[in-house]
Amino acid sequence: MMTRERQGPLDGLRVIDASGMISGAFATTLMGDFGADIIMIEHPEVGDPIREWPQKTEDGESLAWKSLGRNKRCVTLDLGSDEGREIALDLIEDADVFFENFRPGTMEKWGLGPDDIHEVNEKAIMVRLSGYGQTGPKSQKPGFGTVAEGVSGWAHANGFPDREPLLPPVSLADLQAAQFALQATMMAVFERDVGRGGSGEGQVIDVSLTEPLWRIFFGEVEAYDHTGHIHERTGNQHPNTAPRNIYETEDGYMTMSASNQKIFERVAEAIDKEWMIEDDRFTDNSTRVENSDSLNEEIEEWTKEHTTEEAIDILEANDAIVGPVNDMGDIFEDEQFQARDNFIEIDDPDVGEIKTFGIVPKFSRTPGDVEFLGPQHGEHNEEVYKDELGLSKEKFAELESEGII
Repeated sequence: MMTRERQGPLDGLRVIDASGMISGAFATTLMGDFGADIIMIEHPEVGDPIREWPQKTEDGESLAWKSLGRNKRCVTLDLGSDEGREIALDLIEDADVFFENFRPGTMEKWGLGPDDIHEVNEKAIMVRLSGYGQTGPKSQKPGFGTVAEGVSGWAHANGFPDREPLLPPVSLADLQAAQFALQATMMAVFERDVGRGGSGEGQVIDVSLTEPLWRIFFGEVEAYDHTGHIHERTGNQHPNTAPRNIYETEDGYMTMSASNQKIFERVAEAIDKEWMIEDDRFTDNSTRVENSDSLNEEIEEWTKEHTTEEAIDILEANDAIVGPVNDMGDIFEDEQFQARDNFIEIDDPDVGEIKTFGIVPKFSRTPGDVEFLGPQHGEHNEEVYKDELGLSKEKFAELESEGII
């Protein structure tokens, strides 16, 4: 079965995505942006839950789904049925990668575990996402990103010291797991096809929701083991660098990071407080971290006397690293986002003309593209099952009537 021709560095890579919700789906969305042929499997009776997420159009179309489901051909299939299993294996037989995020043991129960996958396709890379991973005493527990954000140490470290732990405003654990799943998949593809001549063999990638978030706390494992140090909440301040904060201005807020000594000195000069350079509390990054509250008070005393635009202009004239605190409306108007084609317009059959994310990051020669936004439930059943798998019209109708597809 030939993959359909796409644009981007992953053109020719076929991915079967049986993961619901966010973690696996975001990984395959990014792969689809860069040319992979993504076939997404949903249950015949109930579509992906993201299809019901707000914000919605007047006709009830989820814009979250339109974004997360873009570039994916959607088919319906009951993986728990015998015939559904056989069709899934037919799809996997010609695929490069198979994503799933069911509770550990579910795929084995359905006859779609790693051994079953590799029996029909020894080159297949099976990516498994779950709350705690496929092994360990908690592996059988269900897991959502919210719990992972607590378990991973992230929520404990996030927020202000005089307030409760703070969860993120986006599905951070899922999105971080997606990034790790994507990079791991590309590593496995490289090993299979390229590295030292290519092994020619697939493998299983085990991604939990908890570990990718935990892994980004670089230095913290070593610090706890060596000194017993635990990362506590520091608000907008960084525990290792200063100044680094959000500062109130006359009409809003701005951000600044100036831990580098030369940059800090330029900031002190820009805000007419050169005396800070010689102050024993602020002589280097270590002393500034120890006295960050006093330092931030001095800086904010100045920023409050200027609008955000004025403060940024003055500080940037002195080569400081600063920026505004944008909402999405501000980002739409931002000339830098516009210049880098970060908004592209798609003519969607359900929504009409609508802007969506441009491709990130930018490739010079194989930039990827967005062919379409999230399709309807089962929209590509005929195209995939009849045109590509070769099911007859009669067999297709039979499977449809029996609720297999």
